[in-house]
Amino acid sequence: MNSVVRPPLKTSGGQGDQYQQGAMPSYALTATQWSRLRDLASSLSPAQALWVSGYLAGIANAADGLAMPVSLAEKPADEFAEAGRAGPRKLTILYGTESGNCQALAQSLAEQTREVGLAPTVTDMADYKPRLLKTEQDLLIITSTYGEGDPPQRAAGFFEFIEGRKAPSLPDLRFAVLALGDSAYEFFCEAGKKLDRRFEELGAERLLDRADCDIDFEEPATAWRKAVVAKLGEQAGGAAKASISPLQHGVATAPASAAARSYDKQHPFQAAVIENIVLSGRGASKEIRHLEVSLSGSDLSYEPGDALGVLANNDPALVDEVMAKLALDGATPVSLKAGETTLAQALTRHVEITTATPRFLDHWAKLSAAAELARLQAVDQTEERNAFLRGHQIIDIIRRFPVPGLDAGEFVSGLRPLQPRLYSIASSLAAAPEEAHLTVSVVRYDLNGDRRSGVASGHLADRAEPEAVLPVYVHANPHFRLPQDDRPIIMIGAGTGVAPYRAFLQEREVLGNGGPSWLVFGDRNFRSDFLYQAEWQRLMKDGVLTRMDVAFSRDRGVKKYVQHRLLEKAADIFAWLEEGANIYVCGDAANMAPDVHQTLATIIETQGNLSPGAAADYLRGLQRDERYQRDVY
Repeated sequence: MNSVVRPPLKTSGGQGDQYQQGAMPSYALTATQWSRLRDLASSLSPAQALWVSGYLAGIANAADGLAMPVSLAEKPADEFAEAGRAGPRKLTILYGTESGNCQALAQSLAEQTREVGLAPTVTDMADYKPRLLKTEQDLLIITSTYGEGDPPQRAAGFFEFIEGRKAPSLPDLRFAVLALGDSAYEFFCEAGKKLDRRFEELGAERLLDRADCDIDFEEPATAWRKAVVAKLGEQAGGAAKASISPLQHGVATAPASAAARSYDKQHPFQAAVIENIVLSGRGASKEIRHLEVSLSGSDLSYEPGDALGVLANNDPALVDEVMAKLALDGATPVSLKAGETTLAQALTRHVEITTATPRFLDHWAKLSAAAELARLQAVDQTEERNAFLRGHQIIDIIRRFPVPGLDAGEFVSGLRPLQPRLYSIASSLAAAPEEAHLTVSVVRYDLNGDRRSGVASGHLADRAEPEAVLPVYVHANPHFRLPQDDRPIIMIGAGTGVAPYRAFLQEREVLGNGGPSWLVFGDRNFRSDFLYQAEWQRLMKDGVLTRMDVAFSRDRGVKKYVQHRLLEKAADIFAWLEEGANIYVCGDAANMAPDVHQTLATIIETQGNLSPGAAADYLRGLQRDERYQRDVY
C-alpha cells in the first residue's frame, strides 16, 4: 500500500496542476489545455520538444508585437520530423504497481538512463493513455502480478486495452519487460509474461529478454536494469556508465529530508506496543485484535489510508523444531545477503520457514533425492505439485523427507527472505498523535494434525504484549485517500477492511471538515463481529457518520453480504455518486471486491438506465478520476 497532488472537485488533476490551490492566475491553462499539452508532450522526442518550446515562445513574442523567428515559422514540418528522427529515440518507462516496488524500480531506472544521455518519461500504467502506444519508440515495462496472475488493480485498464482488439500493430516499437511476482503463487509473474507475449504478437521488437523476479527481486532486477541501460546507452552513442543506484526491496535510497525517511523496511522503527486487546466478542468464529503502537520519537507520519509495515518474527517454537529435526546448532554462523548471522537468528528474523514454495521444493528434492519430490518437478505435474504445496509447509516436508548431516548454510540457501506484512492503519494522527492503531485478523488453522498460526498475525496475537517492541515502518497508499474537499464518501468494508474507515472518520471529526459519509459494513455475526460498534454509534450521534448499513452473513438462514445491502439501497447509492461522492472498497480481493464491483456496475446500469458497456465506462471514469478507490488484499 503506495505523494501525489490530489485534484479538487472541478479542476483537472496531475502533477502539472501547479495552481490547484487558491486562485488561478490569468495565464494558467484550462483543464482541456492541460490535457492536450500532456498528451502532446508525452508523444514528443527530445528534439521535437525543444523545437515546440521555441515555436511557442515565437507565438508569445508575436502576440507582444515581436516577429516570430523565421527559422521557426517557416521551417518545413518534414525537416522537423527528420530532426526528431536524428536525435535519441523516445524512451518511455511504464510501471504497474500494487505495493510501490515497481514504481521505485522505474524511478531508479529513469535516473540511470539519464546518466547515459537519455530523456525518459516515467508513467504509471493507470495514468497512461494507450492510444499513445503508436507514438512510442523504446518502451521499458516494469509490472508486478496481483493475486492469481492478475495485473495490479490500477493497471487493469491498460492490460484490458493491450489484450483487446483495439491494440495497434507496433512494428516500430522496441520493448523490454521486468516482471515481479511471488513464486508461492501458481501464476508466477503472469502479468509481466502476458505483456511480454502480447507486445511480441503486436509486432514489437524485444530489446532484452524478460526477467522474472521473486519476492527477493533485488539482484535479478539490478542485473536487468544494468543490461537495458547499457544497451540503450550504447545505441544512443553514450557511454553506458550508469552506476546502479542502491535499491533495497524496491525502495530507492535518496537523501532524507526528514527523520521519518530514515525508517523503512530495511531500517524499521522499534515501536513499543501500547495496547493489544481482543476486539471480537465471545463466541466469535474468528479472532480479531486491536493493537496500538507508539511512534513517539520516530517523526513518522502517515495519512488516513496508509498502511503500517510490520516485520514479524517466526514462531520460536517452530524455529526450535526446524533446528531439532535437522540436528543443527542455532549458534552456527550462516551467510545471508544482509550479512553474517547465526542460524537461530536467520530462522527467527530473516527467512521464511512456514510457506513451502516451488523454489524450496526443488531445493529439497535435490538434497533429499526423494523420488516423490522428483516426480512433482515434472512439467505435467503442475496441479499435483500445487496441491502438495497447499498441504505441506516447510516443517512437514522436513519431517517426511529427512536429510541427515545437512549443512546449515545449505538449508538456508533454499529459503526466501521473510517479508514484512502490511496492515491498514485504523487511526488518524490528528486523533491519536504519535500512535498507529491496527485491526488484525488472527490466522489460525489445523494442518497435518498440528495447530498453526499466520506468521505475522500469530506474532501480533501471541507475542506482542504491551511494552513489547515491534519493528515497523509507514507504507504510503496515495491511491486510497480522503477527498480534500467536503464531497460525500461511501465506505464499503468487510471484516478488518473497516480499519481505514475508522481513520477516515477520526480525521474528519478532529479537523472539522468533510461532508456526508455512509458506511456499509459486513461480517459474520452481529453479536461477536460488529467491529468498533460503539465508535460508529457515537459518530452517528455526533453527525460525523451520516448513515450506516450492515450485513451479517451468519445470523439468518439466507446469507447477506455487503453487496446485497448495496443492491437494496441502489437508488441512494447512485444518487450519491451522481452528486459527486467518492466510493471506497476495502477487504478481500478474491471474493468481496469483485462481487462489490459487479454490484456497483449493476446499480449504475439499472439506476442510470445505461447499457452494460456504458455502466462499465462510468465505473472506469470514477476510477480514472480517483472517485472509486480500492484497497483489497
